[in-house]
Order: sequence, then C-alpha cells, then structure tokens
Amino acid sequence: MITKSDPYIRSAEGVKPAPATFFGKLKYLGPGFILSASVVGSGELISTTTLGAKAGFTTLWVILVSCAVKVAIQLEFGKQAIRTGETVFTSLNRIGGPRFGRKRINWSLWTWFFLWLFKPLQLGGIIGGVAITLNMAFPSISINIFAIIVGIIVAALVFKGYYSFIEKMSVVLMLVFTLFTIVAVFMIQYTPSAFSFADVLEGLRFKLPAASVGFAIAAFGLTGVGGDEIVAYNYWCLEKGYARFTGPHENTDEWRERAKGWIKVMNLDAIFSMVVYTLVTAAFYLLGAAVLYKSGDIPRGFAMIETLSKMYTGAYGEWAKSFFLFGSFIVLFSTLFSALAARTRIFSDLFGQLGWIDFFNREQRRKTIAILAWVFPVLWIIALAWIKLPVLMVTIGGIVTFFMLLIIVYAGLHFRYRQQQFGLESSRFYDIALWVSCVSVFVVGFYGVVSLL
Repeated sequence: MITKSDPYIRSAEGVKPAPATFFGKLKYLGPGFILSASVVGSGELISTTTLGAKAGFTTLWVILVSCAVKVAIQLEFGKQAIRTGETVFTSLNRIGGPRFGRKRINWSLWTWFFLWLFKPLQLGGIIGGVAITLNMAFPSISINIFAIIVGIIVAALVFKGYYSFIEKMSVVLMLVFTLFTIVAVFMIQYTPSAFSFADVLEGLRFKLPAASVGFAIAAFGLTGVGGDEIVAYNYWCLEKGYARFTGPHENTDEWRERAKGWIKVMNLDAIFSMVVYTLVTAAFYLLGAAVLYKSGDIPRGFAMIETLSKMYTGAYGEWAKSFFLFGSFIVLFSTLFSALAARTRIFSDLFGQLGWIDFFNREQRRKTIAILAWVFPVLWIIALAWIKLPVLMVTIGGIVTFFMLLIIVYAGLHFRYRQQQFGLESSRFYDIALWVSCVSVFVVGFYGVVSLL
C-alpha cells in the first residue's frame, strides 16, 4: 500500500522542497552518520594503526587521499537513489548481462548472493574483536560469552528497524569515538611517544619511499568507504527521505530543481561523513606512527589494542587503560551495529528481488528486517566459535569484499552512463572523480588480493 511515510515508495503526497540554506540542509543530514559509524571499525583501529607503525609519518597523506577519493562512487549510489527512488538490487537487476532462475534474475544479484555467504566470517571476526576487548577489561568472563552478550545487545537494538533510532544511535557512537580518538591523540603528547607538528607536515609532503609502497597500497585499500558502506548508503538515503521528498519522476523543471536540491543535501551529508571518518582514521594512523614505528615492535591483530592501552597506563595510570579499552569497544561496536542494520535492509531487498518476499510491502519488509536482525548475529557467533581466528576472519571477508567491489564499480559506471539521468547529468569534474574512484578501487583491491594469496 502506498503511504506518504513509506521511504521506499515515492508518491506526490511525500514531496517536499529541498532546503536552500546551509543550516537548513544540516537538519536533513543523517545517512552519513550511519556510514561513519560503519566505516570506523576494526580496519581503522587495527589495520590503520599497524600501517602507521610500519610506515611512520611519511605516508599519512595516503590515508587522507584514500578517504577522499572513494566518495565519488558513494555519491553515485546516493544520486541513483534520488533519481530513480530504486533500491540497489532493483537497479542492479536492470543492468546488462545474463539472467538465471525462474524469475530471470540478473547475474549481479546471484553473484552478490553467493559472495555474501562468506561475509559472516568477517562480521564474526568483528564481533570477536568486540568480545576480546571486553575480555581484556574483564578477564574472568570468556570471549565466547562476551560474543553472545554482544550479539544479543546489537540484535535487540536493530530488530525494530526504525531508521530514526539507528541514525540517533549512530550519532551517539560517532560522537563518542570521535571524541575518544581526539583525546587519545592529545594524551599521547604527554608521553615519551609525543610527536610534533613537523612530523605531521612530513606526512603531507606527498613522498612515497620505495620501502613504503606496499604499506601505502594496503592503507588505500583498507581506509575510507568500502563496498558494504557504498551499497548501504543507498538504503539510508532512501530511508532518510531524499527520494520520497523528490517525488516520482516528472518531466518538469520543478521536479529537476527539487531533485538537484536534494542531491545537494546528499552531497553535504557525504562530505560531512567523509570529514569525520578521515579525521578518526588519521588519528589512529598517527597513534601507530608515534607509538610503535620507532620501536619496531608491532603487535599482530587485536593485540594492538592491549599494547596501546598499556602505553597509556605507563603515563597516566590504570584508569587510562580502561579509557582506551572503552574507546576501542565503542569503535568496534559501532561497526557491528551499523553493519547489522545495513545487512537487514540489503538482504531484505535481495530476497524481494529473488521473489521470496515482497520488499515493497511495508509489513513484510518490517518482519524480514526483524528476523534477520537476530539471524545474522547467530551466524556471526557460530562462525567465531568455529574458526576462533578473528583477524583471519576479517581478512577473508576483506578478500570477498574486493570481488563485491567489482560489481559496485561496474554498477556505478552503469548508473552514470547507461541508465537515464532525467536531466540530472553530472559535471565533468564529477565524472573525472568517479572514474578515479572506480579505477583506484579496482587496482588497489586487485593488488591487495594478490598480495594476500
């Protein structure tokens, strides 16, 4: 049934003009907050810190460029949502190529579905990371017990499926982990590992020593938005109401102006989120470069958390260790929370395209989201209990994500050049940025997979 409030169905009753002022636009930001909560996680806390420890300050600029250059493909998925009002899999089902199954589903959906079968490994690794962090603070409780507790909590938070709650929760998590990283970097200045402004400037000179090339490529692949976040951004833009406010397509100047207005709001949302996760990512990189680069003693995996927390303890006392463990918990939990919220939407949409449910029936969609909110954490906990190697699990998930990125890169270019733009054509600068984003994601992702094999 078409209702004014259903974000996945556009109707004339839901139309709203886009705000024209900067502060007016700020009131409609939100999808990027959820994205930031997802982006900043184990990759930033573990991998980015490790890369800083290996390469030092010299390649800080790579982190900044990596976070900035990938935004273009994210924007294309957001623009596709506003232009068409379609979910990701509705749009993917319209791209070219062979079709299979009774409902003649596009190859990209079947490929995505197959690859997603391996994704519980990655999230099982992240829920393991949360459990390990809690176990460091409370050693008397086992990691498996903590994993179950965390799984229940995150499922309970997500299963109702309300966008407004997910956005508000993401804002809280984002504010906490942003404050945590800023304070952590500030506190380091009063320890033997303090760094200077000259060190930071050294990392902004666009130098790339031969010995750091591998680290730089790895950093590019690990930081900024990934395939999961790019796809999820479409659903958050829809649920925020950008497409609903734009209304069904009409070949009128009024519709085009309204669509352009909401695209501008979406652009601001994406840029704001980029600033947040770039700031936090750079902070973790600086921690690794300042604390561990000179010593050359680089802990593996989640041992990084305990090593850094002990460094603070030496300068500030036992409370500082608890502070760092709490901050690490928030960083990892935010990824878990936003990832689960996104996956309930993504899979509900996929099941709808496969004909298993009617995604555009609000009640069926709500029930499916609620069920998946409990099913996924169970799968993640089982994967963790079975494999017991969180870092390896996250790595395997990263390899799978690269192959998913191939579909995303192809889809992004297809959305831009093969599907109707409705008079909302992009600028030449945007097109160049989109190509740079797509090519860089493919090249770096391919290099990363080859390096791991």
